[in-house]
Amino acid sequence: MNEENPFEDMPVIFRYTRAQAIEDGVLVDLTEWAKETGFKIPVACTAAVWNGYIVPPKETEKLGQSIRGRAHDALWMLYLAIRGSGSTKRGQLQYDVIFVMHEGKQETVTLKSICGPGDEGEPVLTVTLPNED
Repeated sequence: MNEENPFEDMPVIFRYTRAQAIEDGVLVDLTEWAKETGFKIPVACTAAVWNGYIVPPKETEKLGQSIRGRAHDALWMLYLAIRGSGSTKRGQLQYDVIFVMHEGKQETVTLKSICGPGDEGEPVLTVTLPNED
């Protein structure tokens, strides 16, 4: 037994990768759009963010709301928040985005960005709701 890491020789019982989460729809990959905004690392959002805010309510489409536009707004506000923050607490940052919601009313939504390791240990960003981990 290795005293520094007693689990070193233990078999992995379960592993769920970021790639699997994207494939399963638990995360939605925003990397290509994020690159256009200035991000240099992969960015994804949770299904709750995607379905709750990025996908516009049907009645707002006639107001010009689109998935691409709303994703851009969320990514741009994240980009500005990161640039203005100087540093983040434990790789997390909360920021606000205004979305047009039902009946054309605006709603300020707080999102959370988590910077952590990807499947190969590379830095990645995940946008979540504040109550998601």
